[in-house]
Amino acid sequence: MKIATWNVNSINVRLPQMFDWIDRAEPDVICLQETKCVDENFPRQQIEDAGYQTAFFGQKSYNGVAILSKYPIGDVQKGFAGDDDESPKRLIAATINGVRIVNTYIPNGTELGTDKFTFKLNWLQNLRKFFDEDYQADGKVLLCGDFNVAMEELDVWSVPAWEGKLHFTKTERAAMHYVKQWGFVDAFRQINGDKQEFSWWNYREGAWQRDRGLRIDYIWTSPSLSKSCTSCVIDRSTRSLEKPSDHAPVIAEFNI
Repeated sequence: MKIATWNVNSINVRLPQMFDWIDRAEPDVICLQETKCVDENFPRQQIEDAGYQTAFFGQKSYNGVAILSKYPIGDVQKGFAGDDDESPKRLIAATINGVRIVNTYIPNGTELGTDKFTFKLNWLQNLRKFFDEDYQADGKVLLCGDFNVAMEELDVWSVPAWEGKLHFTKTERAAMHYVKQWGFVDAFRQINGDKQEFSWWNYREGAWQRDRGLRIDYIWTSPSLSKSCTSCVIDRSTRSLEKPSDHAPVIAEFNI
């Protein structure tokens, strides 16, 4: 089973690019972030016509997550328990082919020391609590999405350039490591070791052309699921398109 995660930065804007990419990459499951689309405007019919079932949790202009699957989608959960209608739409989970997939668009944080930065840290605490209360590390569990945190020095193009900045602060990394300590394995590192690749490049300053990026899009698995992972790649091809998302898809394959 081939599972992909991609921050598309507006599903309706990127829909033609996404269909072209699907034809090339042939993923079985696609986890999307930043769909920027309320549920009634989600392109459900076009996606289903392409052979994918859909589960989506939308919000206008900024947030929004979705799962597309060639397999039946079961037991869908949207958001954390206790969220209300005003809560940001940043998490959707479903069971697909025996794997519990949790798709997240982790808050950006905007600026250090602000209420939005505190919200990001609290959201990560809630994410760890979510797994502690409802999941078992010996099950087949996959967490993926745009984490908005570069976890390691290898995940930034320049440590001096990013030290202490949003996405690479010690505070954010510690909060994200706390989530990882639930038992997760980074599929990209498991397969590729210390290879340095990025999944996000700023639209400004020629970041893409100079390969000055960050790896902030991840696929993490429970230990038992990690044993069946055979491949994990970052597909840079979409980032070179005209008017692309600033993120590239990450794709992992499993013998399931």
